[in-house]
Amino acid sequence: MKAVEVQVRGCYINGEWIVPNNERLIEVKNPGDGSLLAFVPRGDKEEIDLAVKGAKKAFHSTEWKTFSPYNRGKLLYQAAEIIRGNKEELARLETLDVGKPLTQSAVDVEVAARYFEYYAGIADKILGETIPVEPGIIDYTVREPIGIVGHIIPWNYPLQIAARSISISIATGNAAVLKPAEDTPLTTLKLVELMEPLGLPKGILNVVTGYGYEAGAALSGHPDINHITFTGSVETGKRVMESAAQNIVPVTLELGGKSPNIVFADCYEKEALKWVLKSIVQNAGQTCSAGSRLVIEKSIKENFIRKLAAAMEELSIGPGMENHDLGPVLSKKQFERIQSFLYLAKQDGIRIVTGGERKLLEGYELGYYLQATILDNVPAGHYLAQEEIFGPVLTVTTFQTEEEAIEIANGTPYGLVAGVWTENGGRAHRVASQLQCGQVFINHYGAGGGIAQPFGGYKKSGFGREKGLEALRNYTQVKNVALKY
Repeated sequence: MKAVEVQVRGCYINGEWIVPNNERLIEVKNPGDGSLLAFVPRGDKEEIDLAVKGAKKAFHSTEWKTFSPYNRGKLLYQAAEIIRGNKEELARLETLDVGKPLTQSAVDVEVAARYFEYYAGIADKILGETIPVEPGIIDYTVREPIGIVGHIIPWNYPLQIAARSISISIATGNAAVLKPAEDTPLTTLKLVELMEPLGLPKGILNVVTGYGYEAGAALSGHPDINHITFTGSVETGKRVMESAAQNIVPVTLELGGKSPNIVFADCYEKEALKWVLKSIVQNAGQTCSAGSRLVIEKSIKENFIRKLAAAMEELSIGPGMENHDLGPVLSKKQFERIQSFLYLAKQDGIRIVTGGERKLLEGYELGYYLQATILDNVPAGHYLAQEEIFGPVLTVTTFQTEEEAIEIANGTPYGLVAGVWTENGGRAHRVASQLQCGQVFINHYGAGGGIAQPFGGYKKSGFGREKGLEALRNYTQVKNVALKY
């Protein structure tokens, strides 16, 4: 195993870097070759408790109460500049940690900077309302910070989601405790380290690394947390919600999806092919909003699939640091999970048009590389078309009528994102209006959308919204004041 490449200072709690004893450490490995990148602390309820208590003290301090919205915004703008000033280091670290190609990590760095800019501009514009009640009464509302916010960060887009969490928490005047995924904590820790000189009051921003069942469970169940945001699996989301419910704490849950690209015969084929491909191979398909189902009009399927398969077979596969089109999946555990779906496809006689096999690379035998895969003629109700595979695996299901397309698209437990491909404007809006999902893209596909576009799901994809102005509802609470004169 290679030497440690990345130095980690510890958990960031109450303005200090804290390292538990050497028996409480977690190995962080490079998905590209299985080598050891770093050790991070195995924080648990003790570190979480310290972080939450520090956040609570800081939140109620005079220093934070008098830290004006303007200055919060100014600090966030400075953070965006720091992120861009360190873009190469952050992109490299994200690729080493997650495995994605460097070009994708570079995009993640820019998106992280944009989050800080976006919420910097909003910090001093969080407004209340005046309400006409009756003569002699002035009635108004104010939006106040919700308090101590716990963020449980997923492993697939750690830098983006850490930036999203930190920026909106500070913009709205809250204190935050982040628990990064144990597999990919390095850019979250680096981001906090880069922000350290900006002058946030100690305790407003905290990061505790550790396992989900230890540190994550302690955070979601802590009695002094006022809101929890979680991105991850449905089963873990249930446990987070159950823990938060014990303390009557609201949660925002983003729990994945089985998102369709609905392709009609009158689509602009070149663009549809481009985005159907991109939406399933980005980050090796390890994206909650991946376009993992192709729901396509029967009359054009064969020709479309032939071209799509050819494009997949041209993709270069290899380490993210070499900037190939398709990097490794995160880990052996993740690879074996994907393989179980492919085994089911073979067992049930599902046609594998292309891919479906591990690609072994000399010198990278401990990296888990998987060919981009198309599973054809998957019945709409089949397990493969219903459950999130979380890899570069696309299922194909055909339809003949608009009504059938909508029924298939809505026919899973999830409802996160959908793409609609048609040159018929009326059809595009009709279909969009009937889709049960949080985001619909017409003639493009945003895989989670931009900074300003509210993001979240229907059904088992969760509830609440991140991004945009809509997310302010999660981080503020409304107080009504009525004055009689």
